[in-house]
Amino acid sequence: MDPASIEGHIVVLSTGGTIASTRNDKGEIAPTLTGDDLVKPLYDTFDKDKLELEVKDIANLDSPEMTLADTDTIISAVSEEIKRKDVDGVIVTHGTDTIEETAIALDTFHDSDKPVVLTGAMHPSDDPDADGPDNLTAAVETIANPENQGKGTFIAFGDKVLPARGAYMADTTKPNGFATNSEKDFPERPAPLKYAPLGDARVDIIAAYPGASGDLIERAVAGGAQGIVIEGMGTGNISASLAAAAKEAAKTMPVVLTTRVDHGPVKGIYGGGAALADAGVISAGPLRAPQARMLVAAAVATDSDVRALFPAAE
Repeated sequence: MDPASIEGHIVVLSTGGTIASTRNDKGEIAPTLTGDDLVKPLYDTFDKDKLELEVKDIANLDSPEMTLADTDTIISAVSEEIKRKDVDGVIVTHGTDTIEETAIALDTFHDSDKPVVLTGAMHPSDDPDADGPDNLTAAVETIANPENQGKGTFIAFGDKVLPARGAYMADTTKPNGFATNSEKDFPERPAPLKYAPLGDARVDIIAAYPGASGDLIERAVAGGAQGIVIEGMGTGNISASLAAAAKEAAKTMPVVLTTRVDHGPVKGIYGGGAALADAGVISAGPLRAPQARMLVAAAVATDSDVRALFPAAE
């Protein structure tokens, strides 16, 4: 695709993150740049007379600081912009630490054929190897590609364009450090939910490990959790104690089983994990804990059937 030939109107929503960050005199990295600062260099690549990049600053956060209320802000802003007849797609610039969560949250409520693309950077904007401009360029090209119409939300990063479902950070520092667990170029997406705010939903992630006790789940439930995601070992295996507590919790709330392993299916087959499905515990399929938690939160917030949000697990 010749960048100079790309036409249209794209809204860029800036939320902070490394892509908008610079280093201070102590070497600390913090968001300091506006969306306009990020977009201005792109007109060295794209034709300003053909492509309009409309910028809106909606947050200025390091992504580890994001809450579900911040996710709500992004979802609402994307929804508002994507409904405009003059807009061809929306880009969200975002911190890398939680980009996979925001991506799947947006995808879960996305009911338009227009693409939404999240991007960011591993290096701050004043780094000699700053990768933000190239990632933003890739995000624009992702929206311009007609193959992406009707395919939902994407993450454009490094040399990859990944559908939101199944995407995860695979390396903490590499510029192309995102990967996917999806076996399809365009994974199956459930019907979009009617949006309801996520901010009040509490879904806890419980990590399984040798000796993990069921009281980890019991304490989460007693503390107000409305859903549980268990990060199992191997194919999703957990101790008998943890399994017993999971089965009990599944009587009153959504409980989803995933794994701490990067690649491979989730299917508890040993010990305590083997009978979880019969007790109502749901397999996360190709999704790992961060994205599974977002889907459970969406189900809780909208009073929806959580199983319908994990079609690849069936």
